[in-house]
Amino acid sequence: QVQLVESGGGLVQVGGSLRLSCAASGRTFTSGAMGWFRQAPGKEREFVAAIRWDTISTYYANSVKGRFTISKDNAKNTVYLQMNSLKAEDTAIYYCAADSRTGYLSLYAPGYDYWGQGTQVTVSS
Repeated sequence: QVQLVESGGGLVQVGGSLRLSCAASGRTFTSGAMGWFRQAPGKEREFVAAIRWDTISTYYANSVKGRFTISKDNAKNTVYLQMNSLKAEDTAIYYCAADSRTGYLSLYAPGYDYWGQGTQVTVSS
């Protein structure tokens, strides 16, 4: 049984930084992709970033490009999201997700098989 556990959320001021972690257990990921999504109150869940396990391919939403960096540690089965220059509109619950398909780097939530429970990020102005 695959489990994804996020950590690292919290309260930060505008312009600050946070690093989220997503630890995967239950299987060793050598293919497929991991993604970060977020959902703000009253809004739909939206794609943030994704990374392939077997290559260096990454993809970012335009709203976070240049500010957020997704990375991975294959040995630890863990994915990170470094968030810099945070804005108030980055406030949301952040979810990590795993896509077990080989060769995909999807920005669509239905493509992901497994989801974490989410971690709250609040950016205060």
